[in-house]
Amino acid sequence: MEAVRTHWDRAPGWERWAVYALLVIGALFLPYEGLAPVMSPESSWQTILFYPIGIYVLLALGLNVVIGYAGMLDLGYVAFWAIGAYTMATMAVKHGIGFWPLLPCGIVLAAVSGVILGAPTLRLRGDYLAIVTLGFGEIVRKVAENTNWLGGTRGINNIPHPPSHEGVWFAGVDLFTYKIRDARPYYYLLVAVIVLVVIFSKRLEASRIGRSWTAIREDEDAAEIMGVPTFKFKLLSFATGAAIGGSAGVVFAAKTSYVAPANFPFLLSATILAAVVLGGAGNIPGVIVGAFLVAWLPERFRGLADYRDLAFGAILVAMMIFRPEGLIPSRQRKAEMAEGGGGMGHLGAEIDTSGSEAEVGSR
Repeated sequence: MEAVRTHWDRAPGWERWAVYALLVIGALFLPYEGLAPVMSPESSWQTILFYPIGIYVLLALGLNVVIGYAGMLDLGYVAFWAIGAYTMATMAVKHGIGFWPLLPCGIVLAAVSGVILGAPTLRLRGDYLAIVTLGFGEIVRKVAENTNWLGGTRGINNIPHPPSHEGVWFAGVDLFTYKIRDARPYYYLLVAVIVLVVIFSKRLEASRIGRSWTAIREDEDAAEIMGVPTFKFKLLSFATGAAIGGSAGVVFAAKTSYVAPANFPFLLSATILAAVVLGGAGNIPGVIVGAFLVAWLPERFRGLADYRDLAFGAILVAMMIFRPEGLIPSRQRKAEMAEGGGGMGHLGAEIDTSGSEAEVGSR
């Protein structure tokens, strides 16, 4: 892995873009029916490519901005997904607004929700912030359950699909013909959104904003002393992650044509968090791989019936024991884990200072 990283760091621009293009092309051919017997023998491979795999990847990329970049633990991330989904459902069904205008609306409303949640709470840290975000996720779900305008526990159905435009074919798929029974056009739409989010995230990571998030993640007090407006950048991180979650919600609602509070349990927030940590928080390729595995493994082992969750949990436990930094960690996070800092600010393990304390005592 280190040899690959070293080569990648020195690779010319054309080589990097060629690899990016090959990865996108590979993603476009994933719905190939010949993969189904290997990847998902017990269920529809093309359907699970959209959900849970595609949705989990997009949600993990959004949560990675909050956890991997800024080091803040968010246990209520599913709330922003729900806000995007209910924006699509209510505005489309009750007011007849189409998918394309609602996609940016869902993103903006989710981002605003992130600001509303973050403004009074982001002065908290660690466990306290985690508890507040967990409560926010449950509040959103309970509001949806008890609000008739949002459909209550029955939810909202008959959500219209995106407008179709026939005649554009790729690999035997009419790309812009959206029907509930064919998940492939929605999967390709999701791939386009994921590519845009990856580009956006990488640009942020390399910017002044990304460097500020890294400083906050490692030592918020030191970052504040060095002149970083920590509260402003933490709020921006929350809003950015929420916006990405909102985009996933809009696409999900348009595909399923039905949303209900039961679609947004706390367990899903924990699952997306596990995907980010498993893949390697702060590293986009690792997060994508982690989300893919967390979404795919339970479907692959569906034939084990009640034992599939046990097998999936055993794999996660083994990963945390033998590779706690994640499958594909960034170099920085790997070094932080080796030093005992955890690589996630207040969320990681404390640095072992026993040796230095003993040295001071001997002096």
